[in-house]
Amino acid sequence: MPNAQPTPQPDPTTAAHPVAPKSAGPPSKHQLALMIWIAVFPTLTVLNLAIGPWLAATGPVLRTFVLATIAVPIVIYGIMPRLHRVRMRLLSRRAA
Repeated sequence: MPNAQPTPQPDPTTAAHPVAPKSAGPPSKHQLALMIWIAVFPTLTVLNLAIGPWLAATGPVLRTFVLATIAVPIVIYGIMPRLHRVRMRLLSRRAA
């Protein structure tokens, strides 16, 4: 048997550890809208309470620009990744 290949043996590590469940995938439009609202509303509320008095003399466009400039990075880099992790944990618990 010159071309005989040995029979592959099952990997004992994969038998003891089943394959992890599939990822839940990206959030639906409705889930994403809720997550954004959960992130944006409290952030803007806290920012308004914290720096609102300093911006009271400014016009609405400048005030909105300043608040958005501060809020967007907080929401995108700070809050949304945490909300995505919470969503994944909730969905993986539901699947288990």
